[in-house]
Amino acid sequence: RNFFTKRTKELKPAVQSAPGWKLFGKVPPRENLPKDSKIIQQEYEARTGRMYKPPLPSARRKNIEFEPLSTTALILEDRPANLPAKSVEEALRHRQEYNEMVAEAKKREIKEAHKRKKIMRERFKQEENIASAMVIWVNEILPNWEGMRATRRVRELWWQGLPPSVRGKVWSLAVGNELNITPELYEIFLSRAKERWKSFSETSSENDTEDAGASVADREASLELIKLDISRTFPSLYIFQKGGPYHDLLHSVLGAYTCYRPDVGYVQGMSFIAAVLILNLEEADAFIAFANLLNKPCQLAFFRVDHSMMLKYFAAFEVFFEENLPKLFLHFKSYSLTPDIYLIDWIFTLYSKSLPLDLACRVWDVFCRDGEEFLFRTGLGILRLYEDILLQMDFIHIAQFLTKLPEDITSEKLFSCIAAIQMQNSNKKWAQVFASLMKDNKEGDKNHSPAPKS
Repeated sequence: RNFFTKRTKELKPAVQSAPGWKLFGKVPPRENLPKDSKIIQQEYEARTGRMYKPPLPSARRKNIEFEPLSTTALILEDRPANLPAKSVEEALRHRQEYNEMVAEAKKREIKEAHKRKKIMRERFKQEENIASAMVIWVNEILPNWEGMRATRRVRELWWQGLPPSVRGKVWSLAVGNELNITPELYEIFLSRAKERWKSFSETSSENDTEDAGASVADREASLELIKLDISRTFPSLYIFQKGGPYHDLLHSVLGAYTCYRPDVGYVQGMSFIAAVLILNLEEADAFIAFANLLNKPCQLAFFRVDHSMMLKYFAAFEVFFEENLPKLFLHFKSYSLTPDIYLIDWIFTLYSKSLPLDLACRVWDVFCRDGEEFLFRTGLGILRLYEDILLQMDFIHIAQFLTKLPEDITSEKLFSCIAAIQMQNSNKKWAQVFASLMKDNKEGDKNHSPAPKS
């Protein structure tokens, strides 16, 4: 304590000729004492011979309702005294410029306020429509499903999008259960999957697992491949990542299906379909819908990589592509850009990877209503929506654009383009065009079949 109370030796004043002070252009501390503002003002007036006029208080702008942030209002300030004063004309011009800037800022503010109000009105309207639609679905349609599902009123209501609260139920009913899968059957295949995972972790090395996953004879070994894809499923949501609430659930559904259909196994893209179903259905119901959905002819052809069938689907798609978008069709042809470059990814994931999740669910709504035809109609709707942009691109940019679609795509714009697509060619609908392609293929196989031996 006594140490700090001792008086330290007074510092000697710095010598004027000290090299450090001269180097930095400073003066010794005693000559650098702060001066009073009045003294500074007097010295300034004596040196310049001009009287300093302090700026007038900003009372003149008190009546202005809107004061824009930033330095906009600085143009109204007088210049510093050491600069020439503004002329009357310049001051008036600055006042006019300022008023114009304020008016423009007011316009932007009013426009943004109207935009916010419009968005809120549309949101409230959408919520009201969903609420009223939910009442109709719950009280009228679902209790009388078989009798009402094909009526015009229900189909129109279906087109507008299903309420989230009934979406899973409607999907399950629309997809059906032709395979007659029960929750008990799901538990059986889930137990088998868990046993396989356990045996992999105990007995198989990483290389053995890769070899087993690539084996055609034992597709159940592709269980190990599921782990790689789950972390890539809707990564922005984080709910399917390891430790997330739906990670184990997605793992279970995919694993059970791989054991249920070892002839198909696990194929990349399945995780997105299973994830969408899990978000809308309970675990066993999601598995039942998943297995039945993948058993449809189109999905089965793609997931089993049936090249001949896939080519038929691409050929049918191009028939309606040329019918609806002839300019873009010729543009794609000029670059030899075939549908498989962009359609495979869209069909494999049912657009759940390519489109925003809420929009993908609305596509699923109508897909459950119309079947595989709507998948290809949606593809044509996307091409129509971005036709003007795609016509200006070359092969590489088109492929990149269609592989990663813009994130700001809205359901209103997309569905208006889908509605404009006519799925009819020479009075033939999708199913008829596809059937004729299948028939031509069979006849071609007959004509090219080898002659019987004598």
